Amino acid sequence: MSQIERYGVNEQVIARDAIDQAVEEIKLRGFSVVDSGYEPDELAQLSLAFASARRQMEDKYGGKEALSQIDEHNTIRVPMAYEKSFLDLALNPTILELCKRMLSDYFILNQQNGISNPGNANHYNQAAFHRDLPYQHFVSDRPLAINALFCLDDFTSENGATLVIPGSHKMGAFPSDSAVEKLQQQITAPAGSFIVLDCMLFHSGATNRTSRERLAVNHVYSIPLLKQQIDLPSALGETFTQDSKIRQILGYDTSTPSDIAGYYKSRQKKRQS
Repeated sequence: MSQIERYGVNEQVIARDAIDQAVEEIKLRGFSVVDSGYEPDELAQLSLAFASARRQMEDKYGGKEALSQIDEHNTIRVPMAYEKSFLDLALNPTILELCKRMLSDYFILNQQNGISNPGNANHYNQAAFHRDLPYQHFVSDRPLAINALFCLDDFTSENGATLVIPGSHKMGAFPSDSAVEKLQQQITAPAGSFIVLDCMLFHSGATNRTSRERLAVNHVYSIPLLKQQIDLPSALGETFTQDSKIRQILGYDTSTPSDIAGYYKSRQKKRQS
């Protein structure tokens, strides 16, 4: 790449690789599209795992009709609890390295949700602008959390690809309606991509105007001070994994002790490590 012409510049960001480039894009505009590195056969297996996880969820919690009554029929909470392949997805090396560069060495998986944007829909329950740390109207000089939305299908303008308001992660208040109408941008991305956002970026799903549902798996990685959406250690169980690094990412080491004895036990464990 030829050097961009400039003058009066004494400092410049150095992007060593594709992850640095993505980090820079997220810092500047709030989002980037990152290749997962998965092959087509791996994507096909994940699609089958998504269908299996959805069946298991519906069987466990009373069926699709019961879930639709609480508006949960288009979401699979913690899909890794049903299919271990979603644990591997959450541990994608490129995304973990990106989180490390943006959040520091210690971060946790705050949430993982399988998402279906149904076809021929008049309304979509995620079709409203929000932050993935909702109800918060402040910004910080460093990211608190990163959203990594994995595209199981192509994200297109026709099937409800994610809308964002670029730069809104830098302003506490929600922009004016006129600014949203003028600045909103739809992120199209091929299947196998991660759409990565600063979690303070206002974004929204869009209505799927095709006949086929659009599938994705959303991940939020956060600093360990933030409470997980669902207590993953409790949801997954103590025997889910004994790998110390994976346990750290899943929040096993940052669960709030239930009593004083539990706090002392956690202190003893830290001193022994």
